[in-house]
Amino acid sequence: MNRGIAYSSSPLLASRTPPVRSKVVVGLMALGFAVMAARAAYVQVLGNDFFQHEGAVRYARTLELPASRGRVLDRNGVILATSVVAQSIWVEPTDIELDDPKLARAAELLQLSLEELKGRIGKGGKNFVWIKRQVDEPLALQVKALGIKGLHLREEYKRHYPEGEAAAHVVGFTNVEDVGQEGVELAFNQALSGKSGSRRVIKDRFGRVIEDTREAIPPLDGKDLQLSIDSKIQYFAYQKLRDQVIAHKAQAGSVVVLDAQSGELLALANYPSYDPNQRQRLTGEQLRNRALTDTFEPGSTMKPFTIGLALESGRVKPGTIVETSPGRITITGSTISDTHNYGTLTVEGVIQKSSNVGTTKLAMQMQPREMWELFTAAGFGQKPQLEFPGVVGGRVRPYKTWRPIEQATMSYGYGLSASLFQMARSYTVFTNEGRIIPATILRRPGPEPVVGVPVFSPRTSAQVLKMLAMATGPGGTGQRAQTIGYSVGGKSGTARKQVGKGYAAGKYRSWFTGMAPIDHPRIICAVMLDEPSAGQVYGGLVAAPVFSETVQQALRILGVQPDMSVKPHIVAQAVEESL
Repeated sequence: MNRGIAYSSSPLLASRTPPVRSKVVVGLMALGFAVMAARAAYVQVLGNDFFQHEGAVRYARTLELPASRGRVLDRNGVILATSVVAQSIWVEPTDIELDDPKLARAAELLQLSLEELKGRIGKGGKNFVWIKRQVDEPLALQVKALGIKGLHLREEYKRHYPEGEAAAHVVGFTNVEDVGQEGVELAFNQALSGKSGSRRVIKDRFGRVIEDTREAIPPLDGKDLQLSIDSKIQYFAYQKLRDQVIAHKAQAGSVVVLDAQSGELLALANYPSYDPNQRQRLTGEQLRNRALTDTFEPGSTMKPFTIGLALESGRVKPGTIVETSPGRITITGSTISDTHNYGTLTVEGVIQKSSNVGTTKLAMQMQPREMWELFTAAGFGQKPQLEFPGVVGGRVRPYKTWRPIEQATMSYGYGLSASLFQMARSYTVFTNEGRIIPATILRRPGPEPVVGVPVFSPRTSAQVLKMLAMATGPGGTGQRAQTIGYSVGGKSGTARKQVGKGYAAGKYRSWFTGMAPIDHPRIICAVMLDEPSAGQVYGGLVAAPVFSETVQQALRILGVQPDMSVKPHIVAQAVEESL
């Protein structure tokens, strides 16, 4: 039988509630509703922007749509730099669990310590932190397969350089953000970069995209860049330079190859070099583009300009006799010497034997201003207008400050400075009927002739060109520059190396600058070795062989027909040029 509840029998239930208690309860409820209303008003009105932002931070994302960086191509369309897809690993620190045992395996795969991995996660913001950028895709997929909560992959582009260390100083490289840091990657960064697009999305708590909040902005890919470099010539020049630097135990070396008619840079190489695909342990010595950024006293490679000025001014002719006995000359108390007493020489013989005494005697007939104007007209002391970072102009002091001994030494390449690139370009004076032409690292669009600036008359230019051919022939200082099937001309140089305000004992820089074929020059090649220390130091013995092999291969690659008998005519050891 069901029994009813007798409320009247319970003293507690039967007692009447005091009116004050009821009012307190009602008041508290009203206060609660008021607080909730105030909070709602604050969230919806006063603090709306803040809470909208916080909501967007947690669920809305702007995904970058990276632009593909433009390719760098050689003159024949061979790829020197391109972008390939790579995966980057990132985490959401608020979602990841630091005690997850899978983190140890992830750290091992990424070649990080567990403490380092956790440190990176802890140092990041609330929603995003990079763990490792641009890793190989198989490795990235292994990490992803661990299933670590809060760990994600993002597809990016990674730069790849197929020519490796051979073209490193030309092409340069980009950083992890795909911004150019060296070489043409830096010089033409804006054109190569393009413009990234974006996509605004909402993600759920698992990081999955569930909705686009606006129309995506597509990326604008970068433009391809075609250089004047010939990758085959570049590779061969680098190989020969590297081998010679190692063989002669030199500190470093550089080589520059120019098209003698268009001024296009066909090759530029330095050793030591580096692999732009592997840049973990780079040093300043590897990164230095010595051919453009380092300046030196050029030594005897300057003599053709001094002789050319003497011819141009009408003071002498190629057959004019110059007495060099007894192999030395004193200028204001300082003695200038040749390595041998050459006795009586013609002006042609002064170049052929590389006589300091003969060059000095011709120079001292001139006014300092004449020489200064010639040197500056030939590009010395002027920063080359080349589309490349770090190009320097060398130094030629104002002529009004020259003392007689300084005028004398400048005539054969001491007391002024130039880069190897400047030396190569200056010799376009002798391959373009006396005009110096602008150089470029970009391929010229058409066959239009390049306009040069007159320095010498065509007659003087032809006369000096003949002398340069003699310098590489029998009795000359540059016989080792001869090559199979092609006539050549050029000038060796050996300059003492400056240390502070003086010269280091037993340290030299060895040069050779020349052109081929001699009757209709197609290329100019300049070579420099820094501090050869295997017993030979003269440019005609150390630098000229690199010129010979590079020129021979380059002319074949360019399809230039041989113009002489196959066998070079080297009759004796190259004559030592004066220091």
